[in-house]
Parts: sequence; C-alpha cells; structure tokens
Amino acid sequence: MAESARLGLYLPILVPLATAVAAAFLGRLPRTRRAISVAGSAVLLACGVWLVIQVRQEGVIASNAGSWPAPFGITLVADLLSALLVVVAGGIGLAVTIFSVTGIDPLRERGGFHSLVHILLMGVCGAFLTGDLFNLYVWFEVMLVSSFILMALGGTRGQMSASIHYVTLNLLSSALFLAGTGILYGMVGSLNMADVSVHMRDLGGTPYPYILLSLFLVAFGIKAAAFPLFFWLPASYHAPPIAVTTLFSALLTKVGVYAIIRVTTLVFAAQADAMRPLLLAVAGLTMVTGVLGAIAQGEMRRLLAFHIISQIGYLLMGAGLGSPLALAATVFFFVHVIAAKSALFMVTGIVRSLRRTSELADLGGLARSSPLLAGLFLVPALSLAGLPPLSGFWAKFAMVKAGLDAGSIPIVIVALVVSLLTLFSMTKIWAEAFWKPAPGGPVEDALGAPRAALVVPALALGAVTVLLGLGAEPFFALSLRAAEQLLDPAGYVSVVLGP
Repeated sequence: MAESARLGLYLPILVPLATAVAAAFLGRLPRTRRAISVAGSAVLLACGVWLVIQVRQEGVIASNAGSWPAPFGITLVADLLSALLVVVAGGIGLAVTIFSVTGIDPLRERGGFHSLVHILLMGVCGAFLTGDLFNLYVWFEVMLVSSFILMALGGTRGQMSASIHYVTLNLLSSALFLAGTGILYGMVGSLNMADVSVHMRDLGGTPYPYILLSLFLVAFGIKAAAFPLFFWLPASYHAPPIAVTTLFSALLTKVGVYAIIRVTTLVFAAQADAMRPLLLAVAGLTMVTGVLGAIAQGEMRRLLAFHIISQIGYLLMGAGLGSPLALAATVFFFVHVIAAKSALFMVTGIVRSLRRTSELADLGGLARSSPLLAGLFLVPALSLAGLPPLSGFWAKFAMVKAGLDAGSIPIVIVALVVSLLTLFSMTKIWAEAFWKPAPGGPVEDALGAPRAALVVPALALGAVTVLLGLGAEPFFALSLRAAEQLLDPAGYVSVVLGP
C-alpha cells in the first residue's frame, strides 16, 4: 500500500488533536483561537477528501499502528462509508467553527470551547476509522467526555440539568458496550472486527453471537437515540449554545448508527439477518415517536431536536433492510440529513440572535423583515421533508424503493406518513415564525456584518442540500459503491488480515 494512503488514515485523528493543542496553548488571543480552530477544521476537511480519493482508487485500505500485525495491534481501516463520513465530520466542523466566530460568547471561548470541539472531532473520526471494537469504545468515551464538557460549559442551571440527563444514559450505553466487548473477548480472544467476523461465522449455530449482537444493538441504540432509548436527547440538546447543538445533532447520534451498520454488516454479518425485523420495527417506532414529539413542540430548537430522532429512524430503516439499495440510500441519507438539520439549527441560532427567543408564539414576521433568513430556513426544511428536487427527496425515494423491493410494506407506509408529518411540522415553524405578523408589530431585522459568520455556514449547508439533489446521480453511484463494500465483508477481512 502506498505511504500516502497510510498517512491518510492517521491524519483525520492527528489533525484535530494538533488543532486542539494549538488552540489551547497558542491561542492566547480570541482571534488567534478562532483562526486556529477554523484552519484546523479546513485541514480536516481536506484530509477527508484526500482519504475518499485514496479509497476510490485502491479500495478498502488499512494500517497497523507500530507495525503490529492484525489482529494483535491497533488497526485503522477506511472504506468508502467511513471515508465519506470523515469528510462530513470535517465539513460540519468547518461550518460550526465559522458559526462560532460570533456565535460563542467569550466566557465559553476562554473555557476551552475550540479545543473541546476538535477533541470531539478527533473522537468522531477515530470511531469512523477504527478496525477494533475496544478502540471504538475508547473513541466513544473521548466523544462522551468532550461532549459532556461542551454541554456543561457556561454552567447555567439549564445546562447542568441537561448534562445530567445526557451523561446518565450515555454512561449506561458505555457500560453495556464495555460488557459486551469483555464477553466477546472471552469468547473468541480477539476484538479486531475483521478477525471477530471470521470467528462469528464459525459460531453461527450457537445462541451466544445473537445475545452479544443484541447487547451491542442496545448500547449503540442509546448512542443513536433510537426508540425507546431516545429520552436523553430532547431533554439535553436544547440547553447548550446553538453551535454546540448543531455539532451534536450532526455527528453524535450518527456515530451510533454507523456502529450499528458496522456490526451488522461485518462483525455479526452471519447473525444480522435474524435481527433485521427487529431493526425495522425499531426504525418505524423511532420515526413515529420522533415526528409526533416534534409536532407537539412550541419552541424551534426542541422541535428540531425531536426531528433528529425521527430522521435516525430512516437510517435504521436502511440498516434493517440491509440490501445494496437500502444501504446506498442510508449513505446518501447520512450526508443529506446532516447538512439539512445543521442548517436548520443554525437558522434557529440566527433567529435567537435577532429576536432573543426561539419560542414560536413570540416570533413572527421574519419572512418580511428578513427574506434571506426565510430562504435559509425554507430550503433545508423542504429538503428534510423530502420535496423534490432537493436531497431529501432522492434519499427517501431510494429508501422507499428499497423497502418496496424487499416487500416491507409496513415500514414503507410509516416512512411516507412520517415524511408528510415532517412537512407539517416544518410548515408550523414557517407559519408561526416567518409568515404570521410579529406579535408586537413590525420588526426590523438586520443581518449585518456581525452576523455574517452566522449566515455563511447556514447558506453553505443549505446549498449542499440543493447540490446533492441536482447532482444526485453521481453521488448515489458513489453511495452504491460504498454499500457494495459494506456487503462484501470478505474484502474488508482480506485487507485487514491478509489473504
């Protein structure tokens, strides 16, 4: 393997680590910290793009740290799914750090906000690239610690209460994950995912792999905020600053879904078919409870937090169907929903900056006073609901077609109904915040230069949903190739362990 490919595996972990250290020790002035943070995110995005190019050229790539051969050493592995998600992590990191230039107060900046963001990005990229279950647990803990501090940073009463909700269930998830990892190591003497998948094929006739898979699915289901383990998310995501909420909504639950896909297509590929009906049932219930919770909310950020849950249901639907088309739709959906939801949270932040509230009852007239802001909301909102020609339409169209091809009519009906209810909840925000007159009379909302750093990333993410929709064919071809790699565990195993 070319040295450039090996280097590409390590850079998405080393770059955020170096950025976090530099922001902590070199960024004595606020402008220096912000410049380091934005530059580090841009470099991470470039590293992700380079990694995708390497994987497209060479296929799955792997590297063993310290030249210890697999399965004994620490292995980093990249296929198209993990490489694409590294690109997404870099892109969201760049958008959030630009947004935080004026969206984060000086107190939180001095408290280490920028360093913590990059430690979180390091954990996310490490989780996407690790080839070892124990190291996946380690990266989950890196994410948990950094995200807990980011959520509590500022020390308000609401933040502390939300942090307790957040950390309690996530610690339960970590405990279940660690227990499953220990039991698995006791069974097969290895935690390398490629090596374990070989052992699981040999244990196909025993009940133990199914019990272990169930344990891992519960642990990752908590991380992903899947039904019925999602209560921590709406209880906590409304409390921190919008920049933090945006970062969390884009990446944290998606790492949980990624882990579910990885264990069902690789580690427990031989047992996954038996669990797919359960995954589809959980997917449907996650969609329904999330969207109904969103409809019941009267505050923009809480409403969008429940939509994180409902959209996770679509990703779980792809994992539950498990066909090439379904997994390709899941890859496409990852990129679509991260961009659309992040843009909507950023719009919420701009609304709060203008009006000092995001309660729908207290808002109004934004479409007249700020047409640009109305457009920034409308495009990702319609994409989230699945209207053509935006990215959400093609993601849901492919998912529904995969469900019809598999004969899974109930989950298809649920997906279509939830899409209509999503449109209803988006029109609720539009009618209350943008279209109705402002409660206190006409308001002048100026998106001046100080708010440019808030508008630019929201505009860029909204543009991603448009470009993905208009250029769906080439990106879906890439997604289909990623799905084929996922469904060929033998190729992954041979790269990691050797022929």
